[in-house]
Order: sequence, then C-alpha cells, then structure tokens
Amino acid sequence: MQKDIFDRIIGFLLGASWAIVLFGALLTFKIFIVFGFSFSLFLTFLFIFFSLFMILALDAFSINRKRLQESKKHTQLLEKLCEKQSAE
Repeated sequence: MQKDIFDRIIGFLLGASWAIVLFGALLTFKIFIVFGFSFSLFLTFLFIFFSLFMILALDAFSINRKRLQESKKHTQLLEKLCEKQSAE
C-alpha cells in the first residue's frame, strides 16, 4: 500500500519528534543540573510534557487526514447509491 506525501511527512515528523523528546530531555537535564537536581528534574518533566503535546498534535493531523479520506469514500458510495435510486 503506497503512502502519499502527506503521510510520509507526518511519519518523518513523528519519528523526529520522538528523537527530539529523548535527546532534548537528556540535554535539558544536563544543562540545568547545575541549578539543583529537583529543579533540573522539574524542567525535564515540563519539557517532556509539552513535547508530548506536540506529538499528539501531529498524530491528530494524521488521524483527521485518514478520517477525511474515509468520508470521501463514503460520499462517493452514497452518490452512486443515489444515482442508482434515481435511475429506477
């Protein structure tokens, strides 16, 4: 099954986002460790929290795109049924 360019871009962005979350959390922790462990841990969790919302937004784009494609298929089927109904 072939994917269109939109699905490929979303897939790439989702993979890159997970990498950014992992490396960004590590980097955030290491940068702010000089201010204390608890502060560093808090900022790391805050970074992860906001990053996961961005991943959810990308996933929502993908889901809405699939829903739109299914709706288009249903519309085409309903139009065909209406044509057959009106022809009789």
